[in-house]
Amino acid sequence: MSTAWLSVTPEPERLLPDAIATLRAGARPPVAAIERERERVERLVVGARLRHWLAYLSGALDLVEQRREASDPEVVRAREAAAELIANHHNLLLGLPGPAAQRTAGERARLHPGPSR
Repeated sequence: MSTAWLSVTPEPERLLPDAIATLRAGARPPVAAIERERERVERLVVGARLRHWLAYLSGALDLVEQRREASDPEVVRAREAAAELIANHHNLLLGLPGPAAQRTAGERARLHPGPSR
């Protein structure tokens, strides 16, 4: 099994915990909540299980969509940052061998919807 996907995780690994903890809380979270999210992400990446990592990102995208109507500036910032990180991650998967790009095609479409008809 290819672990090439690990080459695109450093930025999400570093930046998503703060954003996801904020989205979960619906406001600026306590530092402990951010640290728990960092530990969760670290376990996922160190475990090198693509299926688990993509499930985490899928859940993160669900949070982005659930907070679409949020007006709290911290939540808006977190939503935008998470969406950008996930979109970039999924786009980078397109250049790697293995099934990850195919598995994330639906999420790429959710992040970049085409024109309405």
